Parts: sequence; structure tokens; C-alpha cells
Amino acid sequence: MKRFNIFYLALALLIINTDSKAQQWDGYFLTAAKNATSATLYDTTWASYHTWTGLAGSTGYSAYLMPGGYLWRAAKATTGLPSGTPMGPICGRITKHDYSGTLLWDYLVTGTDLVSHHDIRPLPNGNVLSIVYERRTAAEVTAAGCTTYSGQMWPDKIIEIQQTGLTTGTIVWEWKSWDHLMQNTDPTKANYVSSLVNNPQLLNINYQAQSDWQHMNGVDYNPMLDQISFSSHNHNEWYIIDHSTTTAEAASHTGGYSGKGGDILYRWGNPAAYGAAGTTILNVTHDAHWADEFSTIPGRLCGYNNRGVSNSQSSADQIITPINGYNYTITAGSAYAPATYTNRNTVSGMYSSNEGGTQQLPNGNEIVCSPVPSGMVREFNSAGQLIYSHAGSGSKIKKYSACYISNTPPAIPTISENASVLSSTTATSYQWYMNGQTITGATAQTYTPTQNGNFVVRITDANACVYQYSQTYVFVNPALAIVNVNFSDKITFYPNPTAGIINISDASMFGKQFSIEIIDQLGNIVKTLYNANSIDISSLANGNYFIKLSSPEGTATKQILLNK
Repeated sequence: MKRFNIFYLALALLIINTDSKAQQWDGYFLTAAKNATSATLYDTTWASYHTWTGLAGSTGYSAYLMPGGYLWRAAKATTGLPSGTPMGPICGRITKHDYSGTLLWDYLVTGTDLVSHHDIRPLPNGNVLSIVYERRTAAEVTAAGCTTYSGQMWPDKIIEIQQTGLTTGTIVWEWKSWDHLMQNTDPTKANYVSSLVNNPQLLNINYQAQSDWQHMNGVDYNPMLDQISFSSHNHNEWYIIDHSTTTAEAASHTGGYSGKGGDILYRWGNPAAYGAAGTTILNVTHDAHWADEFSTIPGRLCGYNNRGVSNSQSSADQIITPINGYNYTITAGSAYAPATYTNRNTVSGMYSSNEGGTQQLPNGNEIVCSPVPSGMVREFNSAGQLIYSHAGSGSKIKKYSACYISNTPPAIPTISENASVLSSTTATSYQWYMNGQTITGATAQTYTPTQNGNFVVRITDANACVYQYSQTYVFVNPALAIVNVNFSDKITFYPNPTAGIINISDASMFGKQFSIEIIDQLGNIVKTLYNANSIDISSLANGNYFIKLSSPEGTATKQILLNK
């Protein structure tokens, strides 16, 4: 009888183990250990599938595969590093190798007053984003209104680099934190604001002021929205900014598809960083990124929360952002929604004091990497159950399909226009997007827009596992635009004064491409709507507001009195 029970117990354990493996997504883990000149792909049993050796420079923090097996790394430079940089994963180098290990690019991002660190993000157009420290002198820090710290500072910027040769490149775009500062302590400074909470688009120079001020550690790109996300270790936040700007617009507060230039479009995790009330959810965080459209939760903002559960237990968190067109809804004087995480994965013993990353897979599973000090990679199923765990080296271990690794990517598609019809270059399959949103059923090579907007097409290879996104095409058809928009002659907002609900007369004349912004008396945008026939401002405080309508034909404003 005892032998019978042992037999069936062993059989049951075998079935459980087999079932668990069957739930794994069938791909290959990419590991690139820090300070090593090698990288390896492991299968779901952790058997080696492919290894790169003798790579140029040692890995600094992150490594990624692009379609066709191209290996990108944030690597460590050994020369040209500036003095006095903060502690942390200083890199200073970006490398690219093909699947066989041949070096294709070795680019230094170093200088007297700058150095790349932590993360990179290869882009669909072949360029790459990199996080960079830039030196600011003590005098500059004081001039910026910092009253809580008086030394030199290393704030962050994000640059986009285009390869021009084996060791050369050109910076074609950049965004600087330093261009978007605020403070409420010195009214004589140009960046003074009377209210921090009413300016969440700016960074408070006096919040956690120190040499390593923000300590960015993760960067990602959304090709449908043309936006960038990044995370901050020291400020405990995830952010989104507009990449559709020029570099000049990125340094300003206007321009781009959002209309807000380089100002922060969205931030989450620590309302105290901009003077808002609310719970701090992120406590040391890494790897802010979007779940891509081939996951089961496309568009969610995700990341690793090092002390999400406690000071000794981490979590993998996800949120649904309050996206509205190219902007994100916020109630004036409040924190950005949601109030807490939308989904969280964690298990006992999952902890990393620093670093870490997550990845959302096509079958609903999630990869979670906890490298320091536990050195583990885990896979959770869609129900949040831990189904796989293995010791693994690397700050951000990702998983890729065999199809993705072995197939050469198709050429980046381009969009052309003829007689108001948009056409993609030839591919196996197509998906069209307008203003960052999927157009249902728009899967042909051509698309005829029914409204003005910003269009992107995504194509796939013959095996439907490698995809490329086009650059955004701005479509304006005068027949669909707003004609002679004039508030005094054509448009009426009523009632005025209002108790909160404002209606718009003759809304049909707008066409189908316009936005409405609610602006308070301080000039802060407190609400944005798209293609709306009415506006609800009942949640705002009584007072005068400006209603701004923007269309392809231009803009106009009208004052409204809210008296509830």
C-alpha cells in the first residue's frame, strides 16, 4: 500500500510539473550579466540555446534583442568618463552585435559633463534612446531655485542617437529634465510657481535634491503614440513624455502631438513629488514600460517595484493610465489616477534591493527579474500564480520567441498619400492606427481616413512574428477640417455662468478632429477632451476658466464662469 501511494504521489508531482511547464510561454530567456562580455539565450528548461562571447565591452545594465537576433547592450566605457559622477550603473557605451557576434556598432556616450547610464531602448527607425547624466554646477543649481541642496547636480536627459558609422553617431533628438523645473520657494526665479500640485507637468527642483537627483533607470518607447516612458529610482515615479516634438519643442512647453512640448504628460507612483495628496505606491522602482500590443493587456504601464510590498519584498505592478488622445486626464489639485495599482504579482522571497524588470507575454504570462541580491527570474501565469523560477544573471531578463530571433525584420514601412487615400509599402499584413489608437478592421494595405489625424501603420513578416512600425503621417484633408471657426460668430458655450455642464452649439461643424482644453486663471490646463459636444467641469472649484478649442484650422478661446 505504501509503494502504491508513493507511486501515485510521484505521478501527481510529475503531472503538476508538466502542467506548469505547459503553461510557460515557449520562448528563450536573454541574460547578459553585469560586467560580463557574454550573453546567452536559455530555453524554458534553462538549457543554453545560443551564446554570444567576446562582446565589445562588458554589460552595464540592460540588453535587448531586436528582430533577426540583433543584440543591443548598454555597455561600460573604460575611457572618457567624467569625474564626480554619481554612483550607480554608469555605462557610457552602446553596442550592437549581430546573431553571430559580429560587432556592428560601438558608440561612446561620454564627455566632460555627461555620461550614459542604466538603460537604452532601440527604436523602430533603427535609432536608439539612451538615459544620460548631465552635470550642472552648484551655481546653476542655486540659480534654478534649489534651496535644499547647494552642490553640483547630475540631472537626467534622454537622447536619441542615429548610427552614422561603426563607432560614430548623431544625436537627432533630446529631452532634458532641466528644461522642466519648478519651485515654490523663491518668487524671483523664472521657474517659480505658487502651487506645486497645480503644475504636475514640471519637476520640483527641491524634491529630494541631491547630486544624483532623479536616478532614471528605465526607458521605453510607444510607437503608436510616439511617446516615451521612464522611471526614477529616487523620486519613486513613472513618467510619460512626448517624443513627437522637435528638440526645440522638447525644451519648451508647447508643440508635439500633445501640444505640451516637453512637459510631463503623465506621472504616477508618488503624488508627494508634485505636492499632491495620495498614497505612495512605488518605493524604489525600475523598468517603466508599456505592455506591448501583442500582450493580453496592451497599453498598460508596467514596472518593477523594489519595495512594493515591504522593505524586503518586491512586486511587479501594472496600471491602466487615464489616457485621453495624446494626453492624460487629471483633476486640478489632485494626483493622477489610478489611486493604486491595477494589478500586482508577488511571491514570498521575491525581492531586489536595486535593479529589476518585468515583461508581459502574448499568452498573458509575466516575466519578473529580481537580480539583486536574489538573482532570480520568475514567470507568473495570467492568474498571478508562480509557474516557473530559476536563478538567472542580468538586470532585466527578457523572453523572445524563436520566430522573432531567427527572422530578418521587414523594412520599416512608409506611408504615402494619393487622392486622400493612405497607402503602406508592401508587406504581409497591416494594421492602421489613428492618434495612437487601433483602427478596428483597418488591416489592408490602404486606408481612407474619415477624419484628420496622425496615422501609423504596423506591418508583419510572412511568419507574423516580426513587426515594424512606420513613422507617423499627419493627414489633413481640408474637406474634413473645421471651417471658419469663430466663437463670437459661430460657436456658443452655454449656459454661461454654468453650474458645471457646458454644452457646445453647432458641434457638427467641427468635423471630427478637434480638442477642447479647460484652462484656469493661472494658465494651467486642468482638463482636456477630444471631439466632445459637452464638457463637465463640476469637479473644479468656482471661478473663471478659459475654454480653448483647437483644430487643424487654428485655435480660439472663450471665458466661462463656474458658479455651482
